[in-house]
Amino acid sequence: MNKKIISGTFWLSFGSIISRVLGIVYLIPWLYMIGSPSHQTAAQALFNTAYTPYALFIALGTAGFPSAVARRVAYFNGKAEPGNAKRVGQIGFIVMLVSGVICGVLLYALAPLIAKNSPVSSAQSAVTAIRTLVPAIVILPSMSILRGWFQGNSDLKPFGVSQLWEQFIRVIVILVGTYVALELLDYDYTAAVYISVFAAFVGAVASYLYLLRRLRGAAAPATVPGDQQASSTRDLLAMIRTIVYESIPFILVGSGITLCQLFDQLFFKQIMQGALHFSANATQYAFTIFSANPNKITTVVVSLAMAISETSLPLISSKIAHATANRAGIQRDIESNLNLLLFFLLPAVIMVWALSYPIYGIFFNFDHTGGVYLGYNVMQSLLLGMGINVLTVMQALRMSKKATWLLLLGLAVKLVLQYPLVYALQGLGAILATSIAFAVVLFSGLHVIRKYYGFDLRRLGLILAVNLGLLIAVVVIGALVHLVFPVTGLTSKFAAMVFCAVMGLIYLAVYLLLANLSGLSEKLFDRKLAYKYFRYKHFE
Repeated sequence: MNKKIISGTFWLSFGSIISRVLGIVYLIPWLYMIGSPSHQTAAQALFNTAYTPYALFIALGTAGFPSAVARRVAYFNGKAEPGNAKRVGQIGFIVMLVSGVICGVLLYALAPLIAKNSPVSSAQSAVTAIRTLVPAIVILPSMSILRGWFQGNSDLKPFGVSQLWEQFIRVIVILVGTYVALELLDYDYTAAVYISVFAAFVGAVASYLYLLRRLRGAAAPATVPGDQQASSTRDLLAMIRTIVYESIPFILVGSGITLCQLFDQLFFKQIMQGALHFSANATQYAFTIFSANPNKITTVVVSLAMAISETSLPLISSKIAHATANRAGIQRDIESNLNLLLFFLLPAVIMVWALSYPIYGIFFNFDHTGGVYLGYNVMQSLLLGMGINVLTVMQALRMSKKATWLLLLGLAVKLVLQYPLVYALQGLGAILATSIAFAVVLFSGLHVIRKYYGFDLRRLGLILAVNLGLLIAVVVIGALVHLVFPVTGLTSKFAAMVFCAVMGLIYLAVYLLLANLSGLSEKLFDRKLAYKYFRYKHFE
């Protein structure tokens, strides 16, 4: 397997996943400080109402530029034109400075409209929460271009560490600010939400400073004969148009999941209250347990797929850059991408699904319905992660138009199914609508890639068989444990944490054992994973 994919995936996974773990672990003390379950539900709904349009405007603000810049930088590096690669980064940075200001103004102006149609009990509080995120919107696009520069140069450590640094500072500000607001100043939970969303700006500033420091410390790109001339004669406006043109598909692909979440946020209230005549509080509760709460956990699973796809993009793009592209090498990279994705994503989904009730109780409260919805959401995250990964691979293969049309098809399916499924099944209907939409995207994308590059999906058979074995083991072990210790009887967060830790280690050991015995780990990594823990010298 390509060592750059493994190394890059490690750093992106390390930064992305650990930052998202921090982004859900802080919920335990934060919600404890918020107070009663009703206040917790309202705070989560308010927080999510602000963050979903924020995430969409981040995508709009960057307009796909980080990924587009990464691709162009990798392309020029592949052609031995580092001067042009540097110029692409400089142009993108300037464009993103302007874009951040424009999107900040738009988010501020649209806040009342978004809040009015969102499933929260106080629209005015939602307006304030959304507008508090405007400073972060202004600076994040230009910061993201720095990450794109490092990604395009296949130097993914700064990318991953900056995510970790951003989240760490953000969490510190959230917890300290909430404690001061609620415990010392005696404000209500809405003040804690305002502080928590503003923390995104503070974290972004910290990440910005780190990336600038790394950029100054990085070695200047080496020049090659003819490169300087090519860079100086390249038309500036033509390059801007090229980047803009290439970035349009990236904005759609990058915001696909967020758009589905925004559809839920804006249309769920209309169906629940307008058609089904639910109260505002009942709608807010339903939205929180099917969307706001589970999304904070499943985003960790999806981020794993994003890390792998972001790693593969510049590697595949650099090979495509050559006039005589190495078709066999590209096929190997695509297969490596899918194998690595499934190796990490499938067991994560299976384990979180098996422990959905206690996990939900650890972070929120012991709600049976909430645990069920988390289980459905984590299964949905498999389709989301794989769908976005396949679309990203298509973009790296210069199939951006096809990737865009496939995502638009998926969004159309989501819109068509949203009303009838939500009307019939409420929150579960919204989850099913998104799942079906991304299943269409995933399988259509795989079909298109196979059509042009002919890789064999049967080569994924071993990894699917290993995970099927894990699923059977998890179901059997879980059933036996339930006979002795009913999981639904858990009411203590500490007991739930101990239970999840023990069961998670058991499931992980089973997976590693299956991967080793089947030869899967040697096939992917040329070695057995954690092999020394499964053997003893006196047995040899």
